[in-house]
Amino acid sequence: MIDWNDLKYLLAVAEGGSTLAAGRALRVSQTTVARRIAALEQAVGYPLFEKRQAGYALTASGEALIAKAQSVRSAALAFEEAAAAIQRGTAGTVRVTTIDLFANTFLAQWLVDLHERHPDVRIELDESGAVRDLGAGDADIAIRSTSSEAAAGVVGRRICRDEWTFYCSRTYADRHGVPRKREELRGHALIGGGGTMTWQVYEAILRDIGIADQVVIQQTTMGGLLTGIRSGLGIGVLPCLIGDGEEDLIRCMPPRREKKRWVWLLTHERVRHSPSVRTVVDFLYERLAARVRQLGLD
Repeated sequence: MIDWNDLKYLLAVAEGGSTLAAGRALRVSQTTVARRIAALEQAVGYPLFEKRQAGYALTASGEALIAKAQSVRSAALAFEEAAAAIQRGTAGTVRVTTIDLFANTFLAQWLVDLHERHPDVRIELDESGAVRDLGAGDADIAIRSTSSEAAAGVVGRRICRDEWTFYCSRTYADRHGVPRKREELRGHALIGGGGTMTWQVYEAILRDIGIADQVVIQQTTMGGLLTGIRSGLGIGVLPCLIGDGEEDLIRCMPPRREKKRWVWLLTHERVRHSPSVRTVVDFLYERLAARVRQLGLD
C-alpha cells in the first residue's frame, strides 16, 4: 500500500534533482528522503528515479506518474486552505460594486486570483456604476470615485486621484499623430459617450474646446469608451488608473488637476469586521496600491 506522504518526497526529488536538495526543501535528512523514495518504489513495484552523476532523473514510469502526484499535492493544499478558511470563518458572499470600466479590466483578473487564494469566498459583482448605499446594505464593498465626505458609518482607504485625460491607440497615433495639447485635438476623430454622468462632464469639456462636433461614435458605457479608443477609430478620455495601464494606448497629454476627486475602496462599519469582507478588502487594497505604484499615480 502506498503511503501518501511519500508523494511529497517524490515531488521534492523530481523538482530539486537530488535527495540532498529535497531534504533541504522538506527540512529532513538526505537519508530520510532516500528511504522514503525506496519505500515508494517498493510499493509501486518499479524504479521511479535513475541515479546519475549529476543527480536523480525520473524514469519513464516516474514521468508518467509525476503529474498525478502534483494533482494530489494541489488537492491537499486546497483541502488545507478550505479547512483553514472554515476555522477563520472567511467563507461567505461578498457584494462588490464598481464601474464597468474597472470590473472588466484589472478587476476581472484579480477576482480570478482572489478565488484561487480564497475559494470559500463568493463574489457578487455589481458593475452598473450606480452609487449603492453601503449603510443600507445594498453592497458590502465599493470601488468608486468621489469628491464628497463619506456618509455616516462608511469607512475606507484612499487609493489615488481620479484623474482623466485623452488617450489614443498606437495604431491611431501612427496614422494621425498624437495631440499633446487640448487645442491640438481639433481635426481629430473623437470617441464620445461613456454613460450619462460621464458624458455630461466629458461633453462640457469638448464644447469648451470647441470640438464637440468631432465625435464620430457615441458609446453608452465606459467600457464601450475604452473599446472605441482601443479600436483606433479615434481619441477619447479615460481615467489614468485605466489608460496608463493599457499597453496599446498612448496618453496624449497630462490630466488637469482642477477637481479634487479620489478613487476610494469603501466598506461600512456594520460589515468591516466580517472575516470574508475583511479578506476581500485587504486583497483589493493590496492590488490597487500595487497598481498605483506601478503606474506612478498618486
